[in-house]
Amino acid sequence: MAISYAWDVKTVDTKTIDSNADTVFNVHWRLTATDDTNTVSDGLGGTVNAAATVYGTQSLDTSDLSSFTAFADLTASDVQSWVEAAMGADKITEIKAGLDANIAELVTPTVQTKQVG
Repeated sequence: MAISYAWDVKTVDTKTIDSNADTVFNVHWRLTATDDTNTVSDGLGGTVNAAATVYGTQSLDTSDLSSFTAFADLTASDVQSWVEAAMGADKITEIKAGLDANIAELVTPTVQTKQVG
């Protein structure tokens, strides 16, 4: 499996902190993993690349705003780097492993739901 990961960190909570308007203090994130090798049924007679998504929120440390970036100047890359730093590498690795496992289950199911009679 060749899996790629894409962050969506566009939705944020803001407030004024120390006269810095629209300070981002909480991020609503989504991480999607897509397998570019394996496909699964789309339920409509076609196939799509196997994918899995997880979402959550991440609080950000706003105790030091010495390198404050105005909201109008923020990029998704900025926010993603803050989320990744706040989560830490181990947590991100754990989340990605879970997504990988979900995709593996989609591609080669170990459990099937059936009806009797």
